[in-house]
This record gives sequence, C-alpha cells and structure tokens, in this order.
Amino acid sequence: MTISIWRYSHLALAVSSFLFLALASLTGIILAFQPISEKIQPYRSENFDQADLSQVLPVLRSKYPGITDISVDANEFILVNGSDEKGEKLSVYVDPLTGKILGTAGEKNEFFEWVTGLHRSLFLHEAGRFVVGLTAFLLVLITISGIILILQRQRGVKRFFAKIQRDHFAQYYHVVTGRLSLIPILILALTGTFLSLERFGLFNTTFKSQEIDFDALKSGPPANISDFAIFKKTKVSQLQSIEFPFSQDVEDFYTLKLKDRELTVNQITGEVITQTAYPLPLIISKLSLNLHTGRADGIWAAVLALASANILFFIYSGFTITLRRRSNRIKNKFKADQSEFIILVGSENGSTFYFASAIHQQLIAAGKTAYLTELNSYTHYAAAKHIIVMTATYGLGDAPTNAAGFQAKLIKYPQTGPIDFSVVGFGSHAYPDFCKFAFEVNNLLAQQPWASPLLEIYTVNDKSPEQFNQWAADWSQHAEVPTTLSAGPLKPRQQRKQPMLVMNTTQVHSNGEAFLIRFRPKRRQKFSSGDLLAIYPAADHRERLYSIGKIGKEIQLSVKLHANGLGSTYLARLKAGDSIQACLLQNPDFHLPPNVPAVLMICNGTGIAPFLGMIDQLSPKTNAHLYCGFRGEASFQLYKQALEESRTSNKLNGLHIAYSREGRKEYVKDMLERDRSLIADVLVSKGVIMLCGSLSMQNNVSTLLEQVCQNQLGKSLSYYQSRSQVLMDCY
Repeated sequence: MTISIWRYSHLALAVSSFLFLALASLTGIILAFQPISEKIQPYRSENFDQADLSQVLPVLRSKYPGITDISVDANEFILVNGSDEKGEKLSVYVDPLTGKILGTAGEKNEFFEWVTGLHRSLFLHEAGRFVVGLTAFLLVLITISGIILILQRQRGVKRFFAKIQRDHFAQYYHVVTGRLSLIPILILALTGTFLSLERFGLFNTTFKSQEIDFDALKSGPPANISDFAIFKKTKVSQLQSIEFPFSQDVEDFYTLKLKDRELTVNQITGEVITQTAYPLPLIISKLSLNLHTGRADGIWAAVLALASANILFFIYSGFTITLRRRSNRIKNKFKADQSEFIILVGSENGSTFYFASAIHQQLIAAGKTAYLTELNSYTHYAAAKHIIVMTATYGLGDAPTNAAGFQAKLIKYPQTGPIDFSVVGFGSHAYPDFCKFAFEVNNLLAQQPWASPLLEIYTVNDKSPEQFNQWAADWSQHAEVPTTLSAGPLKPRQQRKQPMLVMNTTQVHSNGEAFLIRFRPKRRQKFSSGDLLAIYPAADHRERLYSIGKIGKEIQLSVKLHANGLGSTYLARLKAGDSIQACLLQNPDFHLPPNVPAVLMICNGTGIAPFLGMIDQLSPKTNAHLYCGFRGEASFQLYKQALEESRTSNKLNGLHIAYSREGRKEYVKDMLERDRSLIADVLVSKGVIMLCGSLSMQNNVSTLLEQVCQNQLGKSLSYYQSRSQVLMDCY
C-alpha cells in the first residue's frame, strides 16, 4: 500500500503540473544558453583572482576621472561606470590592473529578456509568478516521490546506483536519467521555490545599512588610497560593487558591497566607518539565483540545460509508462465462477501481464474457459481446476502493489474442490531477493488442503522468453492443454536436437523398477549436473524431461519404468551403442554453487540422479550430506556402490537413507526432523539445501524447512529461497 501511495502521488503531481513544467523546462533550456553565451565573451581579465582593491582603484581612478562605481557581475567581468572626458556616459569592461578597455557594455538581449519574462511569470504578472512558484514546489514533491520509488525499486540506499532491471525503453531510461539528473533537478526545484517565496515576502531579504555618525568622522591624517588597509585585504574577486564618493568632502565615502557584507570607508583616512553583514535569507537568495540560472558558471548552466531537457523526457516517458500500464487492463471472455483456469498476476509495472495474457489467449484459443485477474482480486472460484500464479517481486522482497492483499484473501476464500496450481516467479538475479514473493506464494499455496502443485515453482530471470517458454511447455504437458506461443518475443526458439550415444544401461525387469542409463553427446557441449535432457520418444512434439547427473563426460539418467510410460518405456528399450536425438537444456537454478561450504541433498526415488553427479564433483572441504528415500533396500541397491565409494573418498560426510516399506517405515522428512540443528547450521554458514524428487516429498520437506527457518533462524523459507540457498527441482 505504501508503494502504491507514493506511485499514485508521483503520477498525480506530474499530471497536475506537466503543462507548466513543460513550459518552464523549455524556456529553462533556452535561458541556460544566456550565461553560456556571455561566458565566452573576452571580458574577463587574467588578473581577476590576484588583484586587490589597493592595486586596482588608483589605476582606474587615474585612468577614468569621471568614475562613479565599479561592479563585478556573475561572469567576473569588471564594469566601470561613469563619464568620459567629454562628459559622455561611460560603461566599459576593463582589465583591473591596467585599466585597458576590454569591451563596451551593450543592451540586454531582447530575446532572452522576453523568454525570462515568460519563464518567471507567463506574462501574467503576480498571478503568473504564483503559478510558476507552485509548479516549482510541485517539482520538489515529484522529485522526492521519485527518489522514494527508486529506493523501493533498488532495495535501499546502498543499491541506489546498482544495475536496473530493464522492462522497456521508457521505464528504463525514466529511472536511469532520473538518477543522473536527480541533484540538478532538485536544486532547480528548491531554488525556484525559494525565489518565488521570496518574491511574495515569505522570506525577509531586506537589508538596512548601519547609520553613520557624521559627527564622529575623522578628516585626518590623510592616507593614499593604495595604503587603505581594507583595500589591501580585499580581493577584486570578493567584490560585488564599489561606489565612489561624489565629492572630496569627508561626509562622502566609499561604499563596498562584498559577497557577505557591506562596508563604508572614509575616503580620507581609509578607516572602516560601518560594516554590516548580510542577513542569511539574502545570502541564500543570491546563492539560489546563481544556482537556478547558472549565471556564475557556464558548465553548471549546461548541466541545468540537460536537466531541463530531462524533465521534458520525464513527462514523455512517465505518460508512456502510465499508458502502458493502462493498456494491460484485463479483458475476460468468461466470468470467474465459470472458468476452469484462473490466472492470477502480481505486477508492479505491468510487464508480467504480457506473459500472463499470452497464456490466457492460448487457453481461450484451445477452447478452455479461463479468467485473468490480479492477485489482490483473489476470491472463491466455483469451477476452477487449475490456478496459475505469475508474479514479480518488488522492493525488498515485497509483494507488488496489486498482490499485497493476496495472503489475507487466500485465508478468507478457501476453495472447495481439489485444484492444481503452478507458480511462475519473475525477477532478476541482479537483486538479492530474487523472486522472493513468488516463493512465498508457492509455499502458501502448498499449505492449503485443497491445493496440489502441478509443477515445481519456475523462476524467470530478466523476463527470459526461453525460460518462460520452458515453463509453458512443461505446464502444457502436465495440464494436457496445448499451448503455442507463436508471436512476438514469446515465440520459443527452435531447440537444437543432437545425437546422443547410449554408453551403457542397467537391466530393468518389471514396472516400477528403476534403472540407470548413460549417454555421451556426439558433439561437444557444456552441461552440468542439474541440467535437463529433453527426449522425444514418439518423434513428434511431445517432450519428456529428465534431470541429469554429469559423470565424467557422460550424462546419467535415473529412470523409473512406468507401465505405458511414453518416456520410460522408450529409454528402457535402448541398448549400448544405440543413438537418439535429444536436447540438453540448461537449468542454472539447480546447479551446485561453486565453493559452497555445506550442502544438504534431499531426494526420493529417481530424484537422486543429479546428486550422483554433484557428489562426484564435490570437494572434500564441503560438508555434504545426502538424505534419500526409497521403498525398500532393493531399490537402493542400484546406487549403493557409487554412494559408498563417495563416503570412502570423503566426498560425502553423511548418507541418510529412509525406507518407507521396510524397517522403521519412515520418510525423508522424518530423518530431517531429527537433524533440525544441521539444517539451521547449513543455512547460517551460507550453505545450500537442494531438493529433487516428487512434489509430495517437496511439500512435506518444505513445511519442515519453513518451521526450522521461522523458529530457529527467525526468517522465512522464501528468504533463503530468494538467495539461492534453498534450491528445488521437483516433478
């Protein structure tokens, strides 16, 4: 809800002020070129920073007897005003040490004056100044709300400038340019607001000089102007202006206006008569004017021009993002209580809806009744048989705005009939809380008595079409619903099949019995334990996936023979020397992390396959334990020799076997229950827990892991899942 408030505030502020912001930005870009064009004029003396008034004033007074005042502008040009020998008005830029004329002060540029009037008041006098001031204040609020949204998106201050997950052009560069131009835009907004408040008298910047006691003025002893102490210690660079005495009378004096104070100086003795510091509001006002206009520095003026241009881009990209979100408004052909397939979406910026809509359209095209909605709209679904959840994660592992109320509604609306569910998480490995909310949703659904997982949770990194298409293909097979993602970026890439040579296979005699089979790719290809091998038993579109163990350079599968099983019967008929066409699919989310200090491998049945390969590559330094469940000791014989060799070579520290039909008749969960402290120690030490096997085993073990995480570690299971410390690949 907090995220939503800031987002809607950001949008509301932008909508209410974008016309005036656009006008102010456009005129601001033009006005930024005024100080730049002035800076390139050759009126600045090379001696500006070194010269002091005791050196400068005698020279200028001698060269220009009719001088009345000297001023130093924001460009550090020294302007002498007065009259020449003919009594004509004199206004020239000079070199302070030589008095050489560098240029003549001209009239102000009419075009810049016109644009300045438009920028400050819209030619509406005080009413226009109020509107412009209000717009500047709204820009302050827009900037602050934008900062908060970036902090939420980037998971805190430390990651403020970290990599940004790219959704689309407008969204990506809205954030990127926002971060880069944040400081100049905030300065523009704050200084513009201050100058407007000053204009309307909310800050008192009036300055009153001290009164002079003329009776106390001294007329001697006289001193040369070059010997005045105050002039010796005052650099020209500190000066704003100096007014010369009108006559030689002691009651006429020098008036010096410096950057922080005003002084009056006795023209005869050089004594400082009065000295008055400027009030803080006046100093802030001058600083604000310099920062807002860029008049003091050409580079800063160029930065302000870019910042103003960025504001125009923000207006465009912001509305593009908003319209893109609105384009994701849901259109359903069927009502919720009529639909067998319910697709629930959690999305912060709308991109997840694109994937969900693709599946929704495919289900409708296949003649199915499907209903697409947000997670926050979850309710009772009378006809539902399948629930698909597609959700992103926002902020520090939080739910997206349109999914924040899902947990409460899940408890409020229990479904009546058995329903299969599947969860797809969208995120980026650039963030530490990868798909954390998706893991939470998956765990919540798994705890519902009416819900059965059709698939293990899938995660999609950086909106990868390949990963999403892999989920779609897998889900389609399990749900027995044909889907063909044939358009746009979701179109699946054609998998490259390659020949696989059967190296050896163990004998299998009856249904329900497991066997091992090894392949060697005929072409060189990288693969790891935990990757998937896709086979096509009927030489058609039907695909069967098997988790692999890498043994040397060979692929090993552990397969259970099922009566009439398409994939298992096909593999069981193969003999050494046979060749098949298959695809190797990378599954990096179930790879053993390198240099991991500890690992618990948990499996049942043929789910042991990837672990046989991982154990083979383990370092003796890794504290490794394998928990595996079988029906009886006969089922374990297939793997016994390899695992005992791993124990002997110290690659496996603990081998824990549960038999569900013999001996204690226990399950994997029962062994883990006794080793709760080991589970906690592994997670605390940055180790990993890996599960492979049936979904029913996963549900039971996940419940136990959740209890251990909550009770002993004070964190949720999803916390460790999002940090890749709990990895699952179940079926």
